[in-house]
Amino acid sequence: MVRRILLGSQLRRLREARGVTREEAGYSIRASESKISRMELGRVSFKARDVEDLLTLYGVTSEAEREPLLNLARESSVAGWWHSYSDVLPNWFQTYVGLEGAASHIGVYEVQFVSGLLQTEDYARAVVTSGHRTGLSREEVDRRVALRLERQKLLLSGEPPQYRCVLDEAALRRPYGGRKVMDAQLEHLLELSELPHVRLQVMPFGTGGHPAESGTFTLLRFPESEISDIVYLEHLTGALYVDKPDEVAQYESVLDRLLENSLPQEGTRDLLHRIRRTH
Repeated sequence: MVRRILLGSQLRRLREARGVTREEAGYSIRASESKISRMELGRVSFKARDVEDLLTLYGVTSEAEREPLLNLARESSVAGWWHSYSDVLPNWFQTYVGLEGAASHIGVYEVQFVSGLLQTEDYARAVVTSGHRTGLSREEVDRRVALRLERQKLLLSGEPPQYRCVLDEAALRRPYGGRKVMDAQLEHLLELSELPHVRLQVMPFGTGGHPAESGTFTLLRFPESEISDIVYLEHLTGALYVDKPDEVAQYESVLDRLLENSLPQEGTRDLLHRIRRTH
């Protein structure tokens, strides 16, 4: 996904610099104007032949200039690790996992339960099973939990993203899996909160109303300046990806105010200890 966005934005700049219309570009690769638009937005896969023809049309003939872009085209067609979980991964969430893995900054506000990247295996299993009243097979539950654990490797990688997370106190009070599971989950949060790239804070009940009245959201920021910040909003049957700068800015402002109004990191650790003692 990220490679497609990068390649698309570079092709758009080359086309505009050459004064070529989308219609003309589409004609050169036997495609429509709308296909060029989707390519430039990174919403479709790229064929190496199409990229070669477009580069020629845009006057990019030097091998040194062409090869990096052709490499991007080839890499963009390589399936990510998460595609092996396609049997339990909805199409709309595959996009998110790819973006999450490429983000340099991740900001989260969560109400219902502990955020997925911070869950223990047993807690994740309890969340997965509680959300499906019709029941899932043991194999499908195992696959969903394995996917979540695989995603979590991101926070322990050599170059982890900066991770800011505000949990509503309700997410800590709502019992998933029983007392033993919750105790282990709270201990896990305490451990993760000590990582230098993790900023974990809790919005306590005592605060009352707060800026995130619309509910849970995730803000993703990328190291490449060509890629816009994205807000991910999940609902029951799908998800929305918000990338309009003015709308993203509103979510950024809300996250900043949540962090400002939540318990500070030390206060959050104190609350986690208190909840463990009273569970």
